[in-house]
Amino acid sequence: MLRVALASLIAFLSIALLPAEANARLQCVAYARQIGEVQLSGNGRDWWGNAQGVYARGARPQAGAVLAFKGTGAMPYGHVAVVSKIVDSRHILINHANWSAPGMIERGVEVVDVSTAGDWSQVRVWYGKTRSLGLRPSPTFGFIYPRSAPADAAPSIVLPTVTASVDVASAAAQG
Repeated sequence: MLRVALASLIAFLSIALLPAEANARLQCVAYARQIGEVQLSGNGRDWWGNAQGVYARGARPQAGAVLAFKGTGAMPYGHVAVVSKIVDSRHILINHANWSAPGMIERGVEVVDVSTAGDWSQVRVWYGKTRSLGLRPSPTFGFIYPRSAPADAAPSIVLPTVTASVDVASAAAQG
């Protein structure tokens, strides 16, 4: 009885004494559901399949859409991120969590389409630790559109009205 109580106390203290960051790390899926209109479950790699018949999907970015990443060896559970802005036909900004550091939320993160077909099937994502675009391309399924998106799942790219000039390459170089 004493052993069980002592083991329970040790287990409790080991959890209680860990930094809060280690106890509760915000995952990309929970964050995408929290800030976006697309409400799916499963790991990031599952969202594309889970969206079938529920949400329109496609290969063109749209603000509010979810960019769904495939699972890889380095990222076995996949990833999801919400598009915040279209910069041009090959550059977008996203909001996401758990990419550059465990549980870290990042907003306005640069993503570049590096696919040969220009279909967003391979992207490079800004990585905070190196203060540059990722060293390897990440494969994606494409975009999952919120229900407010056009039914044909092929929204056109609309460049937002910009009040200040943004040079993504210069901003990236400056860090």
